[in-house]
Amino acid sequence: MKHFFNRKDTIVTEALDGFLATAGSGALARLDGYPEIKVVLRADWDKTKVAVVSGGGAGHEPSHAGFVGAGMLTAAISGEIFASPSVEAVLAAIRATTGPAGCLLIVKNYTGDRLNFGLAAEKARAEGLAIEMVIVADDIALPDIAQPRGVAGTLFVHKIAGHLSESGHDLASVAAAARAAAKDIVSLGISLSSCSIPGQAHEERFGADDGELGLGIHGEPGVERIALEAASKLVAIMAERLAARLDPHSRYALLINNLGSVPPLEMSLIANAVLSSSLAKAVALTIGPGHLMTALNMNGFSLSLIKLDAEREKALLAPVGLHAWLPAKPVRAPVVVAMAKPVTGTATKPASRDAAAERLIKAVCQKLISLEEPLNALDAKAGDGDTGSTVATGARSILERIDTLPLADNAATAAAIGDTLGTSMGGSSGVLLSIFFTAASQALGSGTSLSRALVAGLDRMAFYGGARIGDRTMLDALEPALKALDASGLEAAAEAARQGAEATAAMQKAKAGRSAYIGRQLDTADPGAFAVAEVFAAVAALFAPA
Repeated sequence: MKHFFNRKDTIVTEALDGFLATAGSGALARLDGYPEIKVVLRADWDKTKVAVVSGGGAGHEPSHAGFVGAGMLTAAISGEIFASPSVEAVLAAIRATTGPAGCLLIVKNYTGDRLNFGLAAEKARAEGLAIEMVIVADDIALPDIAQPRGVAGTLFVHKIAGHLSESGHDLASVAAAARAAAKDIVSLGISLSSCSIPGQAHEERFGADDGELGLGIHGEPGVERIALEAASKLVAIMAERLAARLDPHSRYALLINNLGSVPPLEMSLIANAVLSSSLAKAVALTIGPGHLMTALNMNGFSLSLIKLDAEREKALLAPVGLHAWLPAKPVRAPVVVAMAKPVTGTATKPASRDAAAERLIKAVCQKLISLEEPLNALDAKAGDGDTGSTVATGARSILERIDTLPLADNAATAAAIGDTLGTSMGGSSGVLLSIFFTAASQALGSGTSLSRALVAGLDRMAFYGGARIGDRTMLDALEPALKALDASGLEAAAEAARQGAEATAAMQKAKAGRSAYIGRQLDTADPGAFAVAEVFAAVAALFAPA
């Protein structure tokens, strides 16, 4: 897999410098000692309060440096990618931040972190500093393991301890609250791919139709391979396992964490699935969805829950002086605002039957639905590969409403089809076809013949869309077909559409539509023109003499 980097051995230091340069507040600094000592700390820290220090390997950004600031971490120590920071780096962070109030170290439950942070703590104590350490082991993926991993639930501990420190609590109370919180956190992750490390060869261990449940934040294999299913089903599996560890009489905060490369669209869908699952009744606060503790570019997410009490809720809701933390928010049902009614307009015509019209509409829609995959494949060569799905969506929406159409009235039917396509299809094609049928409806209403009315619709569509013959769009097939239909009939129209669609394959550069943004020469037919030709061929066959 490809990555943006300069040299493997400078990735982390360059990234930290980029982070500090763009943080903007001036409230953050780093210790000197690069590259061995990689510590980001609060520039305004005066050591009168309990220092809250955490860290670990790089590759989990924005954790841990992104959570340094008022109300959360005092300092974060980074190792190389997925490697624990050294004892010397941890000790440097402790010395830089710890005064008479002492220091709390928050450590994820990995051997390297426990040992390096632990030895640093012992050395700091030998220097006379007051040090406490809490180990977070929130991963429930491996229920029988003696030492569960520390994963994204660690951030709850960062937030609670940071709030208590900022509020002036002493080391004993901050440490006690952090340890109690750590015991009340459960987390579980799932991914559809493993992560890749810059500068290292990557071999994907996942199949095309599976993922892993319970894998670690360093790319460790999951507890089990899981078949790719609908997101709601995958979330339901996770929810069932998490719910088994919850107190049914308690309220919880939920952290929805993007492990690296899940698009925001999918993360919001996942959030909706979680809040529709068996976990929903227990969740009072949500944090995310968003990037909080990642695993480089892992295509997965994790869910973490912490049992709430009044103090924890107050801590999680408290504002912080850093940009990476996502504020906790109460769960709220979506607010739905009623759509406004049209101020003016013609009344909708009642449904009516016409066998020939129904036969024609069904034939066209069924043909377009059958073309979904071929059209997507054509569009993928020059666009985003969704023309077939967009057109099929419009066709299905018309079929679903066919019993409500005023089929005995051509003008009213065209208007209804235009309204349906404008609402259901989306994108430019939906609007263009809505314009086409709406304008054709107006022409039919004034007594124009069907073929002439369709030409009138074409004229309006071309005007608003800005395309002309030769621009490599659906017009290259639709315009000659409709003109042939008006002049010579259906068979001639089908032949003209076919020739027009074939001509688009020889056009070196599109001048309109999404294909216009492609700099290279295209050698396939325009998907819109291809669809028009296929529809005319289907209609011609439908009405061909027996």
